[in-house]
Amino acid sequence: MNITTAKPFEIQVKQGERVVLPKTVDMQIDQGVQGTFVVDWPELPDMTKAGIYEVEGTIIMEEFPEPFIEQRADPYILKAEDGFYYFTGSYPLYDRIVLRRSKTLEGLPEAEEHTIWRAHESGILSEHIWAPELHHIDGKWYMHFAAGEKEDVWAIRPYVLECAGDPLTDEWTEKGAINTDFQSFSLDATTFQHQGKRFLVWAQKTEQDTISNLYIAEMETPWRLKGKQVLLAKPEYDWEKAGFDVNEGPAFLHRHGKVFLTFSASATDDRYAMGLLYADENADLLDPASWTKLQDPVLTSSDNTGLYGPGHNSFTVTEQGLDLLVYHARPYKEIEGNPLYDHNRHARIQRFFWKDDMPYFGEPGFKLETIVKPKAIIIVE
Repeated sequence: MNITTAKPFEIQVKQGERVVLPKTVDMQIDQGVQGTFVVDWPELPDMTKAGIYEVEGTIIMEEFPEPFIEQRADPYILKAEDGFYYFTGSYPLYDRIVLRRSKTLEGLPEAEEHTIWRAHESGILSEHIWAPELHHIDGKWYMHFAAGEKEDVWAIRPYVLECAGDPLTDEWTEKGAINTDFQSFSLDATTFQHQGKRFLVWAQKTEQDTISNLYIAEMETPWRLKGKQVLLAKPEYDWEKAGFDVNEGPAFLHRHGKVFLTFSASATDDRYAMGLLYADENADLLDPASWTKLQDPVLTSSDNTGLYGPGHNSFTVTEQGLDLLVYHARPYKEIEGNPLYDHNRHARIQRFFWKDDMPYFGEPGFKLETIVKPKAIIIVE
């Protein structure tokens, strides 16, 4: 993909008035995609005299390690109000929850990793510790995650931990399992607040079959549901049914008057892909009719970039507030044995953009190839 246009913008000032150029500019990308970019402006010329001056800047492209952090599937990054970025994800042995933090995104790969909680020796919370997510709610830290048990490793349920102090060093308290309406294989819970209400969205198999659907419910507390759970989405299209009928790994985003839920579908090999649901920001989110599912996936495996099975994403932003997609993908296609135990699903980060007020993700690992310099026209009167 190429950045194709950067419409010059005009600034009018009086003689002697200080000129302040914007730190970011909006630019057009191929196929009608739009993006916002950080720009580095040169030292301004002498503008003491009236006239028209043209200044050309340089786009600063964010560059992240590739992969960002190895062997961390289901990656989750939170830019918290305390000024830190926090990172967590599924640990390869599925036996603990780890957490790291840094003042910058660039510092996360080398940040010290802390084990904040370990699986039980037996019973519940003892197997398949999956997909942790960190949230800061009403002054406390909460970790939502899924876990099975020794006696039935697939009796996976969503659980919550709570911490009132430093999330890296202070004690975490087990708040127990989330009270879903029926007991069955359930995982990948995410929580968000919207228009004064807190919601939970998660994946759960029905009691009748092996389909993994997405459900939504309002929350009374960060670990307890309020009211009945509502079926939000189920696998419908072929790309959601490759290997297994799966909708899982939801992630919430609110932009441009809409709310979005990305999710992952199909088996966890190279057929794993990301889909998208969206609704109007003022709609009743507990009404399935409020939501629309795109018929096609929004992120799939790419032979062009050599990344396969992208999915189970989260969202964060740069220090300048630019949108970032956080996801995992493997650097190869062929897998021996059960892909759940192939631990080379590495955490990755890349910019995503917008097209007609809808998120545009491109390909996993894609790069913008051509940079057009932004221009500012300064009119001094």
